[in-house]
Amino acid sequence: MKQKLADLYELQLVDIKLDSLEELRGDLPLIVNELNAQMKVLQNNIDAKQVDKYSAQTKREENDNQIKLHAENLTKYKAQLYKVRNNKEYDALTKEIDFAENGIKELNKENDELETKILVYSDEINTIEKELEKLKIEFLEKEEELTKIIQSNEKEESRLREIRNKVAEKIKKLEMNTYCRIRKAKGGIAVASIVRGACSGCHSVIPSQRQLEIKKNNRTFNCEACGRILVSAEIALEVEQKTNL
Repeated sequence: MKQKLADLYELQLVDIKLDSLEELRGDLPLIVNELNAQMKVLQNNIDAKQVDKYSAQTKREENDNQIKLHAENLTKYKAQLYKVRNNKEYDALTKEIDFAENGIKELNKENDELETKILVYSDEINTIEKELEKLKIEFLEKEEELTKIIQSNEKEESRLREIRNKVAEKIKKLEMNTYCRIRKAKGGIAVASIVRGACSGCHSVIPSQRQLEIKKNNRTFNCEACGRILVSAEIALEVEQKTNL
């Protein structure tokens, strides 16, 4: 049991060191992730508008081809007017001419609307691309800053994680789950030692009888005030001297 308590306390010491390295990064990881997310949103917006712009351009090209076809028919039908032999043929040709002329008119009108849309899409894409470029610059600056901090502590963090993994292997799953749950709820401190008769986590005084029981190192006790796992001063001192954490 004493070894189990020692392992939990050592795990806590290692996690405190790792937490301090994390704190050196400040809000940079959050800022980098947020900037990256914003860039993705802008890029998706650009892609969507590019699709809309391409669709409008394609439709305009189709209309241009249709206008050309109508124009060819119009020329052909007008030439045939001079060759009609009766009113029926004349009426049929005039209907075709009207159809072609109306078709050209409607398609030109639609093309004007499409051209306006294309210009709007181009302006919007240009505006978003400028905004995206600013974000990219800021993202690269923050990412570089974060990378430098990580690299400067890389060896120490690697050493601590190796120690943590070895210690964690000796702790049972149920105990590890309890440790993680308390640590999450109590600001990163799940295991506290007895310092001058009080819990080092919340500074609540531990009853004398309970202190004596904790000193036996033969079972797990939790602080009645904060719920943290308590270890004796003896265990805390031994672990701290052994690990030099």
